[in-house]
Amino acid sequence: MKRVKIIGVPEHFNLPWHLALEDNAFKDRGIQLEWTDIPEGTGKMTQMLQHGEADLGVILTEGVIKSISQGNPVKIVQEYVSSPLFWGIHVDANSERNSVTALKDDKVAISRIGSGSHLMAYIHAQDRGWDTENLEFEIINNLDGAVENLSNGSNAYFMWEHFTTKPLVDNGTFRLLGDCPTPWPCFVIAATDTFISKNAGALAHILDIINTYTSEFKQIPSIDRTLSNRYGQKLEDIKEWLSKTTWGQKQLPEQTVNEVQTRLFDLNLIDEVKSPKTFLWK
Repeated sequence: MKRVKIIGVPEHFNLPWHLALEDNAFKDRGIQLEWTDIPEGTGKMTQMLQHGEADLGVILTEGVIKSISQGNPVKIVQEYVSSPLFWGIHVDANSERNSVTALKDDKVAISRIGSGSHLMAYIHAQDRGWDTENLEFEIINNLDGAVENLSNGSNAYFMWEHFTTKPLVDNGTFRLLGDCPTPWPCFVIAATDTFISKNAGALAHILDIINTYTSEFKQIPSIDRTLSNRYGQKLEDIKEWLSKTTWGQKQLPEQTVNEVQTRLFDLNLIDEVKSPKTFLWK
């Protein structure tokens, strides 16, 4: 049995992995896949991959491209979610701010440097024509840290996946001011160069299994109710999320890699635009 360590966020996007694990689909191919939830998100996951603490990661596209550009020995092996991520833009529910425009000079609460919440704050500010050189950040580690930070009067705003954060909007913790969708497929599967070099066969089996599960995911009877129950979401929110979400089963296009790099380069977040082959397996 080949032991493989995989990491990802504890969010509804990753239910196909858990269903496959519960069905012993990987064990049937001789693979002991060990999943670990990483609430801190992509910034933490790129560090874990770089330090050899995981073999695979289900990770945000812009975050892993930035990390690889800066020398992380990792490759994108394929798309995972091919639709955009809707980043909700949140403030404390008691804040006097009622529009995204009012946030122009405010600090941003982020999980860590290099995370999606960090990089998308730049993308969002650039889209709005704000001076990205003036962005200031407060590190909050994870969603619980964001609740503590905003509730204690930091006056920061916080960007996180819209539907994951929706229960905190519904219960009066946060106020949602708007959304910022990623301009590209939001999640990819990445693997360390070391893992790829030694386990290309096992990797092919893993991708074959997860692609089967994601391609059939929306057809599972009552999958909306399963998601609602497992992730503490309202059924109507899950139905809306499912209608906006598409899973991918192919490699990320080179054009998309260049698009992400160009945006990051324009924001001075990477030093150069490199060949797409630097980032992609096969």
